[in-house]
Amino acid sequence: MSEESAEEPAQGRRVFLNHLDSYCGRSIGEYLSTCVVGASLESIEDEEEEEEDNSAAEVSSRLKEGVYQIVGTLSKPQSTKPSFAEEIYAVSSREELLSHLLECEIVLYNITEDTNQIEEAMWAASALHMEIEHFTRQKLFILISTIMSWAKSKPPDPEDPEVAFTDEDYRRRKAHPNFTDHINAEKLILKLGKTSKRKFSTYIVASGHQYGAGEGVLHYFFKRGWLSETPAIPIFGDGNNFIPTIHILDLAAVLQNVADHRPKSHYILAVDASIHTLQELVKCISKNVGSGRTEKIPTEDALLSKDLTSLKIFVHGPPGVGKSTIAEQLCKHYKLHHIKSKDVISEAIANLEEIVAPKELATDNVGEEGEGDDGEEEEQGENVEEAQELLDAVKENMEQNAGQLDDEYVTKFMKDKLKSMPCRNQGYVLDGFPETYEQANDLFNFESEDEQGAKSKIPKYDTLITPEFVISLTASDEFLINRIINLPESIVAGTHYTQDQFLKALNVFRELNTDDKTVLNYFDEIEIHPQFIDVDKLEDPENRFIVKEIIKEIGEPRNYGLTDEEKEELERQAAEECLVKEAQEKAEQERKEAEERAERMANWEEWNKHLEEVKRQEQELLEAQSVPLRNYLMRNVMPMLMQGINECCRIRPDDPVDFLAEYLFKNSPDI
Repeated sequence: MSEESAEEPAQGRRVFLNHLDSYCGRSIGEYLSTCVVGASLESIEDEEEEEEDNSAAEVSSRLKEGVYQIVGTLSKPQSTKPSFAEEIYAVSSREELLSHLLECEIVLYNITEDTNQIEEAMWAASALHMEIEHFTRQKLFILISTIMSWAKSKPPDPEDPEVAFTDEDYRRRKAHPNFTDHINAEKLILKLGKTSKRKFSTYIVASGHQYGAGEGVLHYFFKRGWLSETPAIPIFGDGNNFIPTIHILDLAAVLQNVADHRPKSHYILAVDASIHTLQELVKCISKNVGSGRTEKIPTEDALLSKDLTSLKIFVHGPPGVGKSTIAEQLCKHYKLHHIKSKDVISEAIANLEEIVAPKELATDNVGEEGEGDDGEEEEQGENVEEAQELLDAVKENMEQNAGQLDDEYVTKFMKDKLKSMPCRNQGYVLDGFPETYEQANDLFNFESEDEQGAKSKIPKYDTLITPEFVISLTASDEFLINRIINLPESIVAGTHYTQDQFLKALNVFRELNTDDKTVLNYFDEIEIHPQFIDVDKLEDPENRFIVKEIIKEIGEPRNYGLTDEEKEELERQAAEECLVKEAQEKAEQERKEAEERAERMANWEEWNKHLEEVKRQEQELLEAQSVPLRNYLMRNVMPMLMQGINECCRIRPDDPVDFLAEYLFKNSPDI
């Protein structure tokens, strides 16, 4: 331990760390914020043993007095301040950043994640070096670099390629072409630290590929194993290349030791003591997370998002209510596995037949790894007899029950399926099974219970496979019967939806769900209360509203979402489809408008023709109707009228109209 740290053991040291919101920055910052200044790893372990006898308050107060005080910057300004950080710097200029660096005794710059930080780290070290004369205490600058600056180095012993590099070999290191900027930064910072070590000391920590707490480099393999979308996890290339790795917390411990002890060697290789090839790492991941299989394929990149938890759903309801359709839609939305008892039984029998079948093909084919180990072959050979015995019992049971299988075997197969890695990783949607209280209890309870658990009123269940959400779809018999009657014949044929079978299945369901102990009662007892949805009231043939209501209850998907690139591609495709759709709609609208205009013009011309014809016919009709009246007037009215007019002209009365009326009244033969 340095004299400085021995003199002031209780004072915290201000440590600057860039990008506190990154994977590496977050893990290192959080670790150092709990470390006592000047304490070695061994002394920390001793303190942890002593702290077991101390109260929580005493431990908390002791840690706060001499721990490292973490300050730094964020990679994304909108990120929230980490809880372990004392202060976050939102710098607008390098002069402002330098002023903050001068306030810190230790400066850590991580260049393993963001290459844009390389130039800033070199500037920061150079700027601090120029301020050496003003330092009152020694400042420590630690560059967290990458092992890739050694990627093209020649092995220490060409005859024995397994001989490892040491810290003293750093002068012979040769970087990968993509990491020349990293090695240039290393050389500059080492050089700056040689001027005045008492005032400004620099260290390079070449980190192995980091893992743990959500690592990025190995995450591709974890995702492939977790999703189980392919039968095997890929190995890039031949897989014989050694991968130098280090757990992120071990890297943080190395940095703590450098800060505490200031070692003589200013270049430190931070890698695990164990040496593993890519093939060994991928096999281990596949065995513990995936199917146990691996395959060798060309190199490709796949680094995606994280934070995954499984989602387990049970859909309950009478036959014909739409369980399977809704389950399929939920599986599609949440990326889950659709579990139907019939499919599980068929799959289990097929797997048993495969196990007991003679192996004629070699198990070490190219492209399939993970099954060729001697231990696994011996274990598989020991299980053949057990599998044969189970297969014989299953087939015999099915023969005795007209193709049906007893609950004992169905429950076993279902439990094995729910405990499989895909169901444990992503989750599942149980479609209609279990149907009874007993089936649910046998399926979800622990295989062995103690006496206390047996006496407990609440059943002890296995949270690993028990559903989190229970959806009970309800509907009246009349609604279900009408729905089945209206189904097309092609869908009904070959299913249990024929009239007799459906009514029988419906009656069985009603009987099972009217007892004192039903499958829904089981979930109520273990405090997983069902959500009831009345399908009859929603009147939703396509189940859109039902699925929407279920999704609202369950929440957002917990599985792997889309990457930013996939989202951008989908958005681009959606935009293109939207443009094409708009163009099609516009063209269709223009076509309709043109057709309507042409139709209106044709209708207008036709209307005008009809109008002219109507006018002509009306004129002819009027003329035909006026002939009798005209003849009557000419024969009976006009002669007397002419006489009256002539007489009026001869006499010339003062009131001609009155005179004419009086004349016609006196001389009309009809009056």
